[in-house]
Amino acid sequence: MMSYTLITGATSGIGLEMAKLLAAKQQNLIITARHDDKLQSVATMLREAGTGDIKYYAADLAQNGEASRLYQTIIEDGLHVTTLVNNAGVGLYGNFTDTYLADELAMIQLNVGSVVTLTKHFARDMVANGSGRIMNVASLLSFLPFPYYSVYSATKAFILAFSETLAAELEDTGVIVTTLCPGPTDTPFNTDAMWRTNAYKANKPMTADAVAATAVRLLLNGRGKKIVGFNNWFISNLPRITPDKLMMKIKKRLASPASQ
Repeated sequence: MMSYTLITGATSGIGLEMAKLLAAKQQNLIITARHDDKLQSVATMLREAGTGDIKYYAADLAQNGEASRLYQTIIEDGLHVTTLVNNAGVGLYGNFTDTYLADELAMIQLNVGSVVTLTKHFARDMVANGSGRIMNVASLLSFLPFPYYSVYSATKAFILAFSETLAAELEDTGVIVTTLCPGPTDTPFNTDAMWRTNAYKANKPMTADAVAATAVRLLLNGRGKKIVGFNNWFISNLPRITPDKLMMKIKKRLASPASQ
């Protein structure tokens, strides 16, 4: 039976660059994102890049029930997923009292709900088969929640806690759970408002292909969590040596618009 790697959010950013690298390694891939036309285009490109089998499914994982529907469709099509990359995610920047509740609930569903759902389904299959790998994409903000990213920070803190505890639960099952923690990355994830903050001026975003290269190494051979880039690793450890009140003032300053 052919084995597949499923990547969510695979038509742009880190997910797309990971798919390119894995296709070049002759991996069989299932890619998913919201838009069918983009998926078709990416699938064609990936088929030209390698000899692995490429499947694609359109799914809006920000909608309740879509993650379970995606899993069921993959199973009904007889595809055997041995590796899962929960990469799809969205951010939201702004004062919590000014942002839209509907946007935040959709973000929670995508960043948290779909990850839990897909992991639940596929982890059970992997445990039954005695092997598998799951990589969840968290964030630097998993360690360092920022003002103006309040709900997004909370979703990524959840992903880190969920991944690390699940990895411990599955330690003796043959299923390995890892967590990728990138910092700012130059992808369509970023809005103009994000680009104008002090944080993006002080900590230059990495390229998506550089982050993806680290992600693929972690996915194929790594364990535990990986903070991408030395600067991000250093920043993630600042709360250990900085008083909470001062640390929050620093984070609020970094998350604010940069002076012109």
